[in-house]
Amino acid sequence: MSSSPGTRQRSGQSSKEIALTLGELADPRHFTGPLDIAGRSADFLQRWLQSMVLVRVAEDEIGKLAKSKKTHTPCHLGIGQEAIAVGVSTHLTAQDRVFGNHRSHSHFLAMGGALYALIAEVLGRSDGASKGMGGSMHVFGGSHGFHGSVPIVGATIPLAVGAGLAARFDATNPDGRLSGRPLSVGVCYFGDGTSEEGVLHESMNLAAIYGLPVLFVCENNLYSSHLDISQRQPYDRIARFAEVHSLPARTVDGNDVLAVADAAAELLRVARAKPGPAFLEAVTYRWRGHVGPETDEDVGVRRSHEDLMAWMQRDPIKRLSDAMVAVGILSADGLAQLEAKVRHEVNAAVEAALAAPFPPAGQLLDLVYADA
Repeated sequence: MSSSPGTRQRSGQSSKEIALTLGELADPRHFTGPLDIAGRSADFLQRWLQSMVLVRVAEDEIGKLAKSKKTHTPCHLGIGQEAIAVGVSTHLTAQDRVFGNHRSHSHFLAMGGALYALIAEVLGRSDGASKGMGGSMHVFGGSHGFHGSVPIVGATIPLAVGAGLAARFDATNPDGRLSGRPLSVGVCYFGDGTSEEGVLHESMNLAAIYGLPVLFVCENNLYSSHLDISQRQPYDRIARFAEVHSLPARTVDGNDVLAVADAAAELLRVARAKPGPAFLEAVTYRWRGHVGPETDEDVGVRRSHEDLMAWMQRDPIKRLSDAMVAVGILSADGLAQLEAKVRHEVNAAVEAALAAPFPPAGQLLDLVYADA
């Protein structure tokens, strides 16, 4: 049995192939219409829409704050990628341990993090999510399951594996057998560029060998900083790496919140029950540049104005809202009304955060070390 250019046979296995390319998922001319929401709960659809709009409006405002120099740390925006965090978080609880990266506003908010705490942190104020000491890239919300984000590429992946190890210990009886208690999972979000870091492969291998409940979530937006994936890798499907480590993996349209939520539900069931690691690749595209509010339309081999406009037709919010309008769950002006309501809430949070104090200089080292 021969392999096509887009697949490769596993060594010693003649019947199973590894998909190497994304095909239509990487082509913005596809998957642009309303989502198929037949049989879906109206309550879930409304919650997903609300959450995605909150993430987008909050990030749009953070972009404005960055442009006006009111923020004092770099701000990496994920506008256009909202469906991934919202879809995955649907099936997570505060007992799970979720870790982000340098682009994690959506991960924090989707896990239930407070809007004001995020805005205040981005502005460096003392009542921010990390007490004003972290800024945009160091956000913490452990009470609702978000255990932190850091800007170092791949740095939180082994932390999620450690969380999976802790979860397995927590559910293990003294005789070494699993107790049957529900397992929490470690979850790590990262981009396609992280697949070029050794720590990802070491972490997947360790999690597979020890059967650790970890969900690896790759937000494949086809860019690492300013480099298109075609300039860095021979193939564009990141889940191929998971499959050689024998992780169950799914590759989905990351701008379809239903597809993300369904795949996450399936993989999390496996991770909790087996237990063991799983891998979700969600294909998406960020509307803003690598850092800051600009669109960086002249960066990379494919990032042109025309390409960006094409990807914006795969807008996860519009595709869901159009489907909801079509079946009468949402009024024709329902999205505009929701956006206006959320914009008012975000503006109020910004106003309050701008009036809040900065942390005193005397607290500079208070959060570096844990109390004995």
